[in-house]
Amino acid sequence: MHSALPADTLDQLFRTARTHNELGGEVSDELLHQLYELLKWGPTTGNSCPARFVFVKSAEAKAKLGAALDEGNFKKTMAAPVTVIVAYDMAFFEKMPYLFPHTDAKGWFDTKPADAIETICLRNGSLQGAYLLLAARALGLDCGPMSGFDNTKVNAAFFAGTSWKSNFLVNLGYGDPAKLFPRSPRLAFDEAARIV
Repeated sequence: MHSALPADTLDQLFRTARTHNELGGEVSDELLHQLYELLKWGPTTGNSCPARFVFVKSAEAKAKLGAALDEGNFKKTMAAPVTVIVAYDMAFFEKMPYLFPHTDAKGWFDTKPADAIETICLRNGSLQGAYLLLAARALGLDCGPMSGFDNTKVNAAFFAGTSWKSNFLVNLGYGDPAKLFPRSPRLAFDEAARIV
């Protein structure tokens, strides 16, 4: 049985962690590798791991991404050290012989219609995107997850000719807590949950 994590760790991951709109600093490629090496262990359906991650750092890649951003997300995304395109692979099942070698797990998915595959991808790819947020916070990074972009434009710019599709974006870097507005409330247990 595992022990509960210490309170300061829970604060860093959840209670005092915030979504930052202004991120700066330097995020090394090595740190991005460490980030992936943590997030990849999160569970997915049949270990399907459909999420794919594009770490946008270069000026050229930022310019391609910028053309797809809503106006309200442009400035903060261009200023962030890294923006992650959290995507998913509609052909994820091609990797199943490696990811789930115990049986023919590819056969669980490769005959399903495209809308069923998309549901699996969105559900599990979003889970993996959440693991990315927690892994980033665990490594000391601040995050700015967001929608507010044209998926079709991102797909055309980054994933043309592939089976990958964009889901959401996450800016990564180091934020200044002094620039945050007061934390918004959350629903109480009885408003959002029940025990049956």
